[in-house]
Amino acid sequence: MTTAPSRTIGRTEFVALIAAINTINSAAIDVMLPALPNMGAAFGVANANDRSLVLTAFVIGLGLPQLVFGPLVDRYGRRLPLIVGLLVYSVAALAAPLAPSFPALLALRFVQGMGSAAVAAQAAIRDRYAGRDMAQVMSMIWSVFMISPIIAPGVGQLILLTGSWQIIFGFMGAVGLVFTVWTFLRLPESLTDDQRRPLTPAVIGAGFAAVLGNRMSLFYALASTFLFGAVLGMVNSSQPIYVGVYGLGPLFPLAFAVAPIVSAVAFILNARLVSYFGMRRLSHGSMIAFVVAAAAWFAIDMAGVMPLWLFIVFMGIAMLALGLGWGNVPALMMEPLGEVAGTASAVFGTLSTVGGAVLGYAVAQVFDGTPTPFIASLLIFGVIVVALFAAAEGGRLFAERPIGVPADAP
Repeated sequence: MTTAPSRTIGRTEFVALIAAINTINSAAIDVMLPALPNMGAAFGVANANDRSLVLTAFVIGLGLPQLVFGPLVDRYGRRLPLIVGLLVYSVAALAAPLAPSFPALLALRFVQGMGSAAVAAQAAIRDRYAGRDMAQVMSMIWSVFMISPIIAPGVGQLILLTGSWQIIFGFMGAVGLVFTVWTFLRLPESLTDDQRRPLTPAVIGAGFAAVLGNRMSLFYALASTFLFGAVLGMVNSSQPIYVGVYGLGPLFPLAFAVAPIVSAVAFILNARLVSYFGMRRLSHGSMIAFVVAAAAWFAIDMAGVMPLWLFIVFMGIAMLALGLGWGNVPALMMEPLGEVAGTASAVFGTLSTVGGAVLGYAVAQVFDGTPTPFIASLLIFGVIVVALFAAAEGGRLFAERPIGVPADAP
């Protein structure tokens, strides 16, 4: 028996809601950036590079628990876990200003990330859309999602100019509660009764086996890990580079906004271009362009001190190519796994989120007072992503195929 949803939501509102929910994950990272020195001073964090643990703790909390939540989402649906997750996110944010120590703050950030881990937004998208339609919807969601890193650092800086870093957590908690109410009132359950999977060891094991046994999906998930690592490397390195190397001080949010603005444009373009070029041609070609741009950036940097304006220009070029390259990866990753979308979203979410967090933290730790390690990491990650694209497609880049046709099909 199939139960019809008790609520209806149009495509525009669905995109807006899912994008808004995803945005709080980005905001939980980006709004913190201007406050990292303040938090480090408040808790006596001696190593400046360790301040980025405030970001890493949240991302790991976002990644690891998804392995547990995935089968639950395939059993109990998308709506209830999403609402509970948003509540946990909000409560943890509101409790963070009361943390008595830096480890306690990191623990609350981990719990805040756990709340986001229960959000089954990607599975809800896969329930409603497939193929290029799914790629278009995801690109629109990502283009809205990119508004957060454009404005969040500025919001954080504005809060610091008028109050303390603790207020930033109150702001996040309040926004999370607003989105919780919106979800409760408007989002229907997209998983029908006949699609729900029993919560037994055999079924759970079969679901994980189906996900991990799909070569195309797995390699695209690994590519997503390095793409996310590149983005987090940029986020973690931005404050030391723009403030420490180029001395921008309070103007840092303006320079930081260049990357998300360009990325938002890239996702908007992707939503329009994917219908003409296809997911693979667009993603594969864009990542090859990314590698070429990163190689030129690295060569120029090695030739001498790079002025700020040229650094920002290359950042914009790299983020445009990265946005176009990444725009279709979630759809390619989820495309063959509609029957186990919750489990697939969980496994790949854990892999890309935790792996990306580790890679991003590693990039932050090799900062040496110059932008060179960051630029080199982008080049290395880009080469790896192109290789993983080729592995996913059986060595055939740019080869479009109908939904459900495996990469090794003739």
